[in-house]
Amino acid sequence: MNAPLVAGVDSSTQSTKVELRHVDDGRLVAVGRALHPRITPPRSEQHPDAWWKALGMALAQCGDARDSVVAISVAAQQHGLVCLDDNDEVLRAAPLWNDTSGAAQADRLVARLGRRTWADACGSVPLASFTIAKLAHIATSEPDVIDATAHVLLPHDEITRRLTGRHTTDRGDASGTGWWSPAEGRYRMDLLDLAVPDTVDESWLPEVLGPTESPGTITPDAAAALGIPGTVVVGPGTGDNMAAALGLGLCAGDVVVSLGTSGTVFTTSDHPTADPSGAVAGFADATGRYLPLVCTLNATGVTDAIARLMGVDLDEFDHLVLSISTGTSGLTLLPYLSGERTPDRPNATGVLAGLRPEVERAQVARAAVEGVLCGLLDGYDALVQQLDQPPAGDHLLVGGGARSPAYRQVLADLTGREWHAVTDEETVARGAAAQAAAVLHGSTVDEIVAQWGRPSSTLALPGDGAFDGAGTSADATATVRDAYARLRDRS
Repeated sequence: MNAPLVAGVDSSTQSTKVELRHVDDGRLVAVGRALHPRITPPRSEQHPDAWWKALGMALAQCGDARDSVVAISVAAQQHGLVCLDDNDEVLRAAPLWNDTSGAAQADRLVARLGRRTWADACGSVPLASFTIAKLAHIATSEPDVIDATAHVLLPHDEITRRLTGRHTTDRGDASGTGWWSPAEGRYRMDLLDLAVPDTVDESWLPEVLGPTESPGTITPDAAAALGIPGTVVVGPGTGDNMAAALGLGLCAGDVVVSLGTSGTVFTTSDHPTADPSGAVAGFADATGRYLPLVCTLNATGVTDAIARLMGVDLDEFDHLVLSISTGTSGLTLLPYLSGERTPDRPNATGVLAGLRPEVERAQVARAAVEGVLCGLLDGYDALVQQLDQPPAGDHLLVGGGARSPAYRQVLADLTGREWHAVTDEETVARGAAAQAAAVLHGSTVDEIVAQWGRPSSTLALPGDGAFDGAGTSADATATVRDAYARLRDRS
């Protein structure tokens, strides 16, 4: 008999990724990936049927290894909204995390209670990206959908429902809705009533499972559709950032910068946070602790767009960035191409400042990378202010941007510190697989993560870039960040 495998699923904005790993040591055996329909923010929606179809396609790419799967867990993009009727039929396409149609509703909700009250109540100040703003928007613009709604789920909840037939979630993903309190560990129906007055009771909401509590085994129909055994145990699942923390084996004092379609900065904490500025979301994690996090809407999508405009591939783009040093491009890019979440500017657009007749492509490329990272470093500064003490552990770079030499080097240059870039592992799928293994073994996720070890990484050091010169000075870094702050504050 082949060794038992666990399946970790990462259902992201762009695709579904599946990894099959050995239960005992986490060794990777098979991978699969299938694309989701393309979205075009600020209106950003996908039908949940597309996620389920992509999961089947991704698992099919794993071949005969599927026969050895004994447990599965799903991590997915946070904040999306799935509305089901009383027959569990999807009522409309799901607005995703980067859909900002609910910006006006978010403003209205915050005005009702005030920023401090919201932060204390649910750990976060609602933004257009939060699920509660999406639900309030649908209640205003599509009341017939609300009238027909019997269940409200998040993306990972919906995929888990299709696996098991149950309506469940976990504390990590629930903490991004705007109606679940990490500090109290419960739904706040008074907050939800502000979004959909006199309409909702707790029957609408999924049961919140513990970190290793299973919603059950896969249904026969789901097993047949996915080509995996009918005895597969299903984990509770979680949000993508929470799963990434599991996949990294995140410890106290570690900080993560994740560069994907969006950008995030997060750490783990033993205590809940409540930032009334709204910059830091006070999420729960997938272990029983907390995951304070800052998210920007604009990350590698910005540099992909600039590379496309230049007519260069990403390798050449990286070469252009590294051909000049920090603080010498003379250009500053405010990268709000899709609006922005941090700071809260859902209707903003990008701005490129400092153009002169002698402008060169390398200057624009460098400004794009520096602009994305300056936005995230503003978030890093806000995150540190919420912690009891400055983070003294490892600083980790993950996501697609971690594979970019330009992003690695510019981040090290701008911060003046070393970064461990995880370039060969999909940390979200790995974390979901670790959760599945913990459920199967009846152990804690921390025990599984310790057994599997931390993914290998590439070290990025300040001043190691490919440009000619003596490295990056503190003055050069200050020049870049000051120019960014001035453009941000006047735009």
